[in-house]
Amino acid sequence: MPATFRDYIAANKRNSAILVVLFILFTALVALVLALAIVMYINPGASAEANLWQSAAVGAGAAGLSLAFSFFSYFNGDKMVLAISGARAIEKKDDPQLFNVVEEMAIAAGVPMPKVYLIDDTAPNAFATGRDPAHASIAITRGLRSKLNREELQGVIAHEMSHIQNYDIRLMLLLAVLIGTIVMLADFFWQILRFTPRQRSSSDSDGKGKGGNPLMIVVFVIAVILAILAPFLAQLIQLAVSRQREYLADATGVQLTRNPTGLANALQKIDLDPEVLETANRGTAHLYIANPIKKFEARARTMLASHPPIADRIARLLALPHEQPNEAR
Repeated sequence: MPATFRDYIAANKRNSAILVVLFILFTALVALVLALAIVMYINPGASAEANLWQSAAVGAGAAGLSLAFSFFSYFNGDKMVLAISGARAIEKKDDPQLFNVVEEMAIAAGVPMPKVYLIDDTAPNAFATGRDPAHASIAITRGLRSKLNREELQGVIAHEMSHIQNYDIRLMLLLAVLIGTIVMLADFFWQILRFTPRQRSSSDSDGKGKGGNPLMIVVFVIAVILAILAPFLAQLIQLAVSRQREYLADATGVQLTRNPTGLANALQKIDLDPEVLETANRGTAHLYIANPIKKFEARARTMLASHPPIADRIARLLALPHEQPNEAR
């Protein structure tokens, strides 16, 4: 029996949840080890209990800074992304057909009507942003609007509305905060080693333990390895989540339109279009329906890709059965 969009939605939600839990546990582990190594480096003579308490304080400080950053990003991140992308708000009178499509998909998804923005660029692409469905925006390029027919436009809008409905916009903010925490801790660790002189413990001063505290050596080696690898591993997890959410948005978009062909044809046109989106950068590329930086599409089958290969996405969409609305409800 062929897979349906419901099967894809369930599988991708499960995979995304597993990845997020792993990311949170990984972040907590990195914070604990790096904080413990910092405390043991600064005060090697302290007891194990004191080291644990002090490392908890260091970890709490890093968490507090991350919370402050996330609070600012939560309320202002979407405005920054729209400004960086050169998007301007438009009204229904500017493009009635576009607004009708957005309204249709908002009703189908059961979310409030998002704000609509236009990016003055000839490359076809689109993205959704915001902190929740009540404070969401959809931005499309002038190239997307002019190069897609209504059916294809509906498929793209349904995909972006799915990101809003599934709270992907909030999820990616959470992952950005977790990555920020890891990068901050790793950088703090290197700065401590560089600028803070290590105190000598009593065992060092009386000539005992010239080989050093074995526990401290083990913790320190692990901390150095994590400080080097953790930011890279965190980015890999974020990219894996991003790829899963793109598959999920494709499947949920089909649930909204009951028409996989529209989105499949739109992705094909976007993929084949030679135009480069000038306003996109590596910081915002993961938001778009397709990677706007063409040179990175060649690595779409690697762990460093923010999007799944478009050919795979199209194959999945075309394998889904067409359902009429009255049959699916």
